Amino acid sequence: MRRLVIGVSLLATALVLGLPYIKSNQIYAKYVPGVTVVRVYLHQENNVQQMQLEDYLVGVVAAEMPAEFPLEALKAQAIAARTYVVKRLSAGGVANPLHPGADICDDHRHGQAWLSRQDLKKRWGTVSYYNYYYKVKKAVNDTAGMVLTYQGELIDPAYHASCSGSTENSEDVWRDKVPYLRSVSCPYDADPEPLQSVSFSFEEIDRAMGVSLQAVAVSAGANSLPVMKVQEKTETGRPKSIIIGDSHFSAVAVRDLLGLRSTNFTWQVTENGVTFNTIGYGHGVGLCQYGAKGMAEHGYKHQVILGHYYSGVEITKISEK
Repeated sequence: MRRLVIGVSLLATALVLGLPYIKSNQIYAKYVPGVTVVRVYLHQENNVQQMQLEDYLVGVVAAEMPAEFPLEALKAQAIAARTYVVKRLSAGGVANPLHPGADICDDHRHGQAWLSRQDLKKRWGTVSYYNYYYKVKKAVNDTAGMVLTYQGELIDPAYHASCSGSTENSEDVWRDKVPYLRSVSCPYDADPEPLQSVSFSFEEIDRAMGVSLQAVAVSAGANSLPVMKVQEKTETGRPKSIIIGDSHFSAVAVRDLLGLRSTNFTWQVTENGVTFNTIGYGHGVGLCQYGAKGMAEHGYKHQVILGHYYSGVEITKISEK
């Protein structure tokens, strides 16, 4: 009877707080911890390696989130990373002729980063390696088989480093409105260096973005600097679309083309070029990793963290039918 009371209490708490809880009716799939193999294309080696799913996830979590982060934040990252790769596997792997025979690759620009144990030893050093490696492995093992679903379907678990106070709605960054990728407050974002400034000459911007600011600056002189202005803002006040000279760009395109840390930026145009000031790190959608760190430091468990950043999701355990 005591166990039943505790279980009901936890479920009631989950419903009140809007947290995900582990469903008793599992998703039945062919992805089984300890059995499932992932085919990973490694760019540096230029080959495909097969590795067990949970072992692969240790390399992903270690590459995507600092091992110094609290264990509950690492668990949240492990579940998000597992959801990503399982969804890729269920869709047939990487549909990319550059990676034939692979399900996924190790480049974060294509999905998720991954580091080998040798790479992690170089990153952490011999002294810290074993503590960090087994801490990350514990986060993966403790959440074995757990994935995120929305209305019974695997989600696209977008995540980023730092949102600087609030996350973004998916449609403000990408094309589609996704019900579980909603803007939420992020009061515990623990990014130690949220601000960055970087300057470009007009020529550098022209070369990166295919515009003609240099020509405008030369012909107009100091009295009429090239035009850059926000055309549309997101719900949180970030730039969404921008006019640069005679061209229109999304904030995501500006960030990608110029290599900015974040889509949350302002700028100053001078006679010599443009200085961009960014806040946060990443696209701002979904799980904020430094926000997860802050929540974990304030005592929140991984279930609460995931329920906060992914609206209306459930943690589901995958198993063999």
